[in-house]
Amino acid sequence: MKSVNTMKSLPPSERPYEKCQSRGPEVLSDAELLAVIIRSGGGGLSALDLARTLLERYGQRDGLSCLMSLSQTELRRLPGIGTVKAVELVAAAELCRRISQSLRRPAVTMGNPASIAAYFMEDMCYLAQEEMHVAMFDTKNRLLREMVLSLGTVNASLASPRELFLEALRHGAVYLVLLHNHPSGDPSPSSADIQLTERMVRAGELLQIPVMDHIIIGDHCYISMREQGYISPRLQERL
Repeated sequence: MKSVNTMKSLPPSERPYEKCQSRGPEVLSDAELLAVIIRSGGGGLSALDLARTLLERYGQRDGLSCLMSLSQTELRRLPGIGTVKAVELVAAAELCRRISQSLRRPAVTMGNPASIAAYFMEDMCYLAQEEMHVAMFDTKNRLLREMVLSLGTVNASLASPRELFLEALRHGAVYLVLLHNHPSGDPSPSSADIQLTERMVRAGELLQIPVMDHIIIGDHCYISMREQGYISPRLQERL
């Protein structure tokens, strides 16, 4: 998509940077916002053309949220996007993710699987491979700490119960919630997920650091294995 006009040929009121400066970011389109971050053109395209090209190629379904799943390598495949622009774009996406997560954190409580799933959703629903995370909670059911336990398929590369509970003891966690993603987008638990949950719940009962739930993240959806009845009713009484 060759640019017929350069950015300088546009009236100042229509240039994304000047428009943002004079009227505020809320009046900019998605492409214009990206153009402000991209700043300059490349490959014969203006910054605005580069932004439009990016959205046309990757944002047909999810719009700007496509940035959350794009790597620097994928971005550099676009004509006019080099290393510097790719780094700026992934940094902007990461900044948005962290701001969004920090705003959701106060609402996370152990007894509310929806709040836990919402907190982890943007981190996990775009992952290309399975990851196992753990959320640690204190005596008041507040999120204390989070960490990645394993990368790869859940049944093949899961961190051992020993490692999980050593970390829980190290950080003074009282309750644990496991989370992992299904890259297929379907959060329905597999037989391996069920076996894993039973194994971790048993270990938690022995060590008196109960695993209260196992949440599976799909494509902007989730399943709570506690809500589905896979977690012992004895643990649910603690909530």
